Amino acid sequence: MSDGLRINLARLRAELEALGQIGRNPATGGLDRVSFSDVDMEGRHYVRGLMEKSGLETSMDGAANLSGVWNTGKGPVIMLGSHLDTVPDGGMLDGALGVLAALEAVRTMQEAGLAPACPIEVIATSEEEGRFGGMFGAQALAGMVTREWLETARDDGGTMLVDAMRAQGLDPQKALGAKRPEGSIAGFLELHIEQGPVLEKTGKPAGIVTGISGVFNWTIRLIGEANHSGTTPMDMRRDAFRGLAEFAGEIPALIAECGSDVSRLTIGKVSLEPNFPHTVPGRAEFTLVARDMDEAVMHALAGGARRRIAEAAARHGLYHEIEETSWLPPAPCHSSIIMALQAAAQSLGIDAPLMPSGAGHDTQVLSAIAPAGLIFVPSVGGVSHAPGEFTDWKDIETGSNLLLHAAMRLAGV
Repeated sequence: MSDGLRINLARLRAELEALGQIGRNPATGGLDRVSFSDVDMEGRHYVRGLMEKSGLETSMDGAANLSGVWNTGKGPVIMLGSHLDTVPDGGMLDGALGVLAALEAVRTMQEAGLAPACPIEVIATSEEEGRFGGMFGAQALAGMVTREWLETARDDGGTMLVDAMRAQGLDPQKALGAKRPEGSIAGFLELHIEQGPVLEKTGKPAGIVTGISGVFNWTIRLIGEANHSGTTPMDMRRDAFRGLAEFAGEIPALIAECGSDVSRLTIGKVSLEPNFPHTVPGRAEFTLVARDMDEAVMHALAGGARRRIAEAAARHGLYHEIEETSWLPPAPCHSSIIMALQAAAQSLGIDAPLMPSGAGHDTQVLSAIAPAGLIFVPSVGGVSHAPGEFTDWKDIETGSNLLLHAAMRLAGV
């Protein structure tokens, strides 16, 4: 074991900053590299060039997952990576750090003349951030994408996923053939920014994730009657917004009754119709996203939310409907990967506590087909999905070295 081996931070930083110029919004400084956009594909071509320069065998599957394989040793691959797409006006580290740190880990091993016992694959997944629902690339690798979903998925603007893919010269149906054969991945490791304040607050340079919370996503519609705000008495209104507001106010009580200390419920997007100052809202549509580390708790939260939505609707004379957009169960990280990360952290003298992840990541999906693990590095101010997203470079170096040494252990170096 080459305990003295370290990644080249200057090289990694230069490549992260170069990739961070692709899709840069000059007005805000954020990145608009949303999935299947021209700049998303430009970013993939840039990273593919780096992979090829490092002698990796590159390919892009039908879901636009970019792969670079270091064909050394035999047997199933150790897979390292993350995603390359961003949210609108996002930061340069979310996803991209995991991909380029994985490539840097491979190059560090190559330059040291090491010979892993199995191939190592660097993966850059597609459509992780949710333009069309999220985790598309990882789900394609795991064989979770159905033809029905593929042909009906669309973004908030109404663009169909299949049309966005065709516009980039991709055949959407080939995504159905991106599933990896059973047993072909010996382990998956992802390095990611925390996107929260815990590591920075506790002064830790890295964290080892024990599991990723489950999440369900609903779109809820409350339908009443639009009417004149000056002539309709308060007790005769069928005000859709009042139903929404009542349910929103019940969220703390819902968590207290059905949830846990790690439950999270969020109403993140709301639209009202007619959305005019002098008209009682006749329709309210809003999202509800719920998260917890225990699927039984998730089911309890869902049941409690349904009951409270129905009660609020009844009190205000509203019709209600709930569209279940997605349900992802909690995903524990594999004990063998956690142990490899802990051993690597100990050998490097890194104080890396065990911690849960409240946000979803590719690890969550890929854990269904391979032992998987996740490393966090601190997010300054807990900021992510915004131009101000930043991680201190010394923490990026620490997390990348932890990724390197855990990968070396898993790959038999």
